Amino acid sequence: MRLKRKTDDTGENNIFWVTMTDLMTALVLVFIVLFFYTYMTSYYSKIQQDIEQNKASQALKESLQEQNIDSKVDISTGIVKISDLSLFTLNSAQLTPSGKAFLSKFSPAYLNSLFSNKYMSEHLDKIIIQGHTDSQTYKGKYSPDEQYMKNMDLSLRRAQVVAEYMMNTQYNKQNGSKLHKMIVVEGASYSDPIIINGKEDYNKSRRVELKLIMKK
Repeated sequence: MRLKRKTDDTGENNIFWVTMTDLMTALVLVFIVLFFYTYMTSYYSKIQQDIEQNKASQALKESLQEQNIDSKVDISTGIVKISDLSLFTLNSAQLTPSGKAFLSKFSPAYLNSLFSNKYMSEHLDKIIIQGHTDSQTYKGKYSPDEQYMKNMDLSLRRAQVVAEYMMNTQYNKQNGSKLHKMIVVEGASYSDPIIINGKEDYNKSRRVELKLIMKK
């Protein structure tokens, strides 16, 4: 009886697995390169956006300073803080004469500065007008929860008054349709006080902030 010689296919199997290993390694490298490229592109795009927003915020700050408007502008965030010491009567959302005079000057300067900036005009999504109170308002007259909500109502009404005044003041009205979609009014009660040397500064805590939200 003649024995059939067994075929040794070890070499062919080795070639197959080596080939598959190389292919998988190449695919992994491709995915790594694509991921890295996407991440770096997004990273540098974010940096460029931050640079442009900082430039626009700086231009806004300079515009307000040139017109002798008393407000604080955070260049990195674009947040404008307005003290309400001269805006409203005590524990009220009623504008004082000096408050009306201030907003008559501030509102057109603020809005025209934003809309005249090419980057802001194209990328600005929301203008959040947020009211803040201090933790002493209504203290002792109500329970802590009632005090907080009374302050919430006050901060919201003050923010709304500022928003209404801005909408009705004189500014470049060709941007009116944009502004209708942008303005958001919020009340923060005394949830975000201004702390100096470990203590709340009641005067600075009472304020209205205007925050810029950019499109994603």
